[in-house]
Amino acid sequence: MSVPVITFFNNKGGVGKTSLVYHVAWMLNNLGVRTLAVDLDPQANLTAAFMTDEALEEIWSDPPSTSTIYGCIEPLSSGTSDVQTPDLTEIAESLWLLNGDMRLSALEDELSSQWPDCMDRKVRAFRVISAISRVIQAGAKEVRAEVIIADVGPYLGALNRAAMVATDHVVVPLAADLFSMKGLENLGRTLRAWREQWQERLPRNPDATIPLPSGNMQPTGYVLMQHAVRLDRPVQAYQKWVDKAPAIYARYVLGTPEPVPGNDPNRIDMIKHYRSLMPMAQEARKPMFHLKPADGAIGGHVAAVQACYRDFDRLTREILKLTGLPEPTIPAT
Repeated sequence: MSVPVITFFNNKGGVGKTSLVYHVAWMLNNLGVRTLAVDLDPQANLTAAFMTDEALEEIWSDPPSTSTIYGCIEPLSSGTSDVQTPDLTEIAESLWLLNGDMRLSALEDELSSQWPDCMDRKVRAFRVISAISRVIQAGAKEVRAEVIIADVGPYLGALNRAAMVATDHVVVPLAADLFSMKGLENLGRTLRAWREQWQERLPRNPDATIPLPSGNMQPTGYVLMQHAVRLDRPVQAYQKWVDKAPAIYARYVLGTPEPVPGNDPNRIDMIKHYRSLMPMAQEARKPMFHLKPADGAIGGHVAAVQACYRDFDRLTREILKLTGLPEPTIPAT
């Protein structure tokens, strides 16, 4: 039985997606949920958030090692072997990381060329397209993870298509601006196309021994990120896009009628921008809600840290609920 995969995806970059994945991963750990975080963005920002520069230099060595997602897939890409089981990085008691790798983008061309070959029942095509899924599932099995959460880049290319084939649930981080909403339109259409195309390909697999993902890509909802509120933008302009988001998400992502005003079942939560905490958290290499006075979280920052913890505790529990995963036994804050 495969481990559920929750992928955070938006066609628009700069909405705070990686920060969201990072903090949800840590909160899952706090709640005692055995979690594998996977960095599928060639920019590897999630990996950089967890790891020091010295560790990254060692991880991204030549030749590629199985400590990164690229290193696990490279033997299949080069034709020397199949995918390898990853060597995961243990971050905390219930949290592991499958490191990203800037070289992952080198797989884009082969993932693109193998996609149509699945329709011709070619075994290698199915091995290549399922490579990401098979690697992350093998890693999850090694550490007995209960959930996999993945970060992907803001692209609609073959690499992200393979990542989404490996995905069960999609959470969309969304900023309240025109660019983010247009990205949402593109995302919705593309997800539906990828889902339908993968369902066409699944029955054509000639080798039943290849564990293929179902490719559900089920939209779970969106998280409205307040990171995008700029000092030079009037509050009225911000609110305009907040009000438009329910209809755009329903129409383009779900293909359903616009929800009743004031009652949007698809908005998972709204997360504030903790501007004063983020620089401290990056310096301390820990989530904002773990900041201590020794990290500089004193005075008014103490209340902000506590509020941040409550926000991510609430958000993470809601994601678990919406994806049908067991709720943690640890009481809510």
